[in-house]
Amino acid sequence: MTNNRQTLQQSAQYVKGVGPKRIQALHKLNIFTVGDLLYYFPRRYEDRSQFKPINKVTIGSVETVRGLVRTFGLRRLKGRRTIFQLAISDSSGVIYGTWFNQPYMKDVFRIGDEVILHGKVDRYRVLQINAPEYEIVKNEDDEDATIHTGRIVPIYPLTLDISQRYLRRLIKHVVDTYAVCADEYIPAEIISRQALLPLPEALQNIHFPREAELIEPAKKRLIFNEFFLLQLALALQRRELKEVQPGIAFKIHGRLIEKFKAALPFSLTASQTKVVSEIEADMASDKPMNRLLQGDVGSGKTIVSIWALVICVQNGYQAALMAPTEILAEQHFRTIEKLLAPLGIRVAVLTSGLKKKEKTALLQAVRGRSVDIIIGTHALIEDDVRCKKLGLVIIDEQHKFGVAQRLTLQKKGMMPDVLVMSATPIPRTLAITVYGDLDVSTIRELPPGRVPVETYWISEKKRLDFYAFLRKKMKEKDQVYVVYPVIEKSLVKDLKDATRMFEHFRDTVFPEFKVGLLHGRMKDDEKKEVMRRFKDGALDILVATTVIEVGIDVPNASIILIEHAERFGLSQLHQLRGRVGRGRQKAYCVLLSQKESEDAAKRLSAMTTTTDGFKIAEYDLLIRGPGEFFGTRQSGLPELRIGNILTDRDILVSARQEAFDYLGHYPGFLEHKQAPLNTELLERFPNTGEFFPAR
Repeated sequence: MTNNRQTLQQSAQYVKGVGPKRIQALHKLNIFTVGDLLYYFPRRYEDRSQFKPINKVTIGSVETVRGLVRTFGLRRLKGRRTIFQLAISDSSGVIYGTWFNQPYMKDVFRIGDEVILHGKVDRYRVLQINAPEYEIVKNEDDEDATIHTGRIVPIYPLTLDISQRYLRRLIKHVVDTYAVCADEYIPAEIISRQALLPLPEALQNIHFPREAELIEPAKKRLIFNEFFLLQLALALQRRELKEVQPGIAFKIHGRLIEKFKAALPFSLTASQTKVVSEIEADMASDKPMNRLLQGDVGSGKTIVSIWALVICVQNGYQAALMAPTEILAEQHFRTIEKLLAPLGIRVAVLTSGLKKKEKTALLQAVRGRSVDIIIGTHALIEDDVRCKKLGLVIIDEQHKFGVAQRLTLQKKGMMPDVLVMSATPIPRTLAITVYGDLDVSTIRELPPGRVPVETYWISEKKRLDFYAFLRKKMKEKDQVYVVYPVIEKSLVKDLKDATRMFEHFRDTVFPEFKVGLLHGRMKDDEKKEVMRRFKDGALDILVATTVIEVGIDVPNASIILIEHAERFGLSQLHQLRGRVGRGRQKAYCVLLSQKESEDAAKRLSAMTTTTDGFKIAEYDLLIRGPGEFFGTRQSGLPELRIGNILTDRDILVSARQEAFDYLGHYPGFLEHKQAPLNTELLERFPNTGEFFPAR
């Protein structure tokens, strides 16, 4: 088995037909080894097995025909251009294959060869196929004599330097020669229980199936392999957090939490109450809490997190809350301090705006436990931030941070409880993959009194009418966000930017109103001042980029205009929409877009038909895929070769169950380091090496 693995790890350069030049082009496809070629899967298939009589082909259709070579010739045109033409016939008629500027084709064919041609049929005086895929039938008894036509043909993703024909021929050779070297690493009882194909057979059928019905069982086997390894790695990580590491058993009941409940000016929703009980059960356990709290924009996650903060402080521990931006960190500080300072809880915020002396004093206070809750951005994970007794870590907008940043903050205490929050709701199958080491709590309902946001999609010709509507609303003291995709003039023609439109609104369109500008390149002090003025009502319009996407709460802002809405992701549009509807007045989200591509139209229509963040997120994931939705680097998601977390959810759930059951039945399986499963697991997920027992 070791020899098989070594064979598949050999450089693809030494495979017949590659060599030092071709290997450079293959590298662009992330193909480096023999195994990479074996696992480079087709993106789709074409059925070229059905031959049509030549006189039955349809002009404009893609057809596959078979016949004998009757004649061929090469014509030279002006400027060194050439046309090679080949005539084949069957019992019903004649058709021509035509190749431009490929003079070497004259050496490929011989009169009398039996040939298969595949491509789009045209008629220029005669029936012909331009630049067809072709196959010369060498031997009728050899079932694999044809690769490119006369069968179900795989179509692979390509780079400019590699042709479909070359890659197909190369992979056919590799599959025929090396598929037998693919070691079974999924335990035999799981293969049997899930009715999975043997691995070499699955690899053969995913690339070159003899029948279309063989593709799905092959896919199922290979997708299961990927998901099983992924879920086994997550199961190990979860076991380490839940079982191996000791946690803090917090006392849930006490005077401080009772005083907090009594001071709350509202009641929790049923959904919030359920989530609080899940968090309390985790915190009471002597195992570390690792929980994801997800809920739509405005669903009330913040108050739930404050509940956990109070329990932590009540038990004599400190807590840290990390937010993605300084504006949001400051907002959390104001909200939390307002609620908790009357209870004697000491809250501080760490920002870049602090002078050196102030920062030194704050860090000293955190180390000396005269601060109970420290709030900040990435600055919290710097080495000079040290807590005396850290018991709880809360991370807001988890998808804005990397997994490593979460672990760095966690290591500032002795396995503190961890609560991560996300206002980007995601389907359960994705949650158990992206956050597989976390338990998931979901707030499904909005608190009473949240105003539903009416969403409209308008075109450029409605702009002046909408400006008149804005003028009317601002005279009634409503405030407005206007969002642009770029800060300054872009190379993209007709793309409006925040800076120029701010000047246009201020000087030309709304000179009687106060207009502000906010974008990511401004200094933190400038951003805070602009937001303070907007929040205090000193600005009527805030022109901004997506810097306002996360968490800014201005109850009097009731209208958001998003220009060039087609350039934003669906979940991003939903997050921006969540900036309004936080007060008592009617709220509006207006999407201004001229582009009406099919994709843009679907996204913008979805925004106008639902305000359910879970439906929005699921739709966005289907359009963009999980890697782009989160950013693979941020989420820690592996690149999947064949599995799709959304469309293959049934296989994902089965693989997760099998992986967790396997770890339960064989808790010491990692002791056999050289076992095929362990070597495969370590190769695909190198970080699992830390779970292997030391020798």
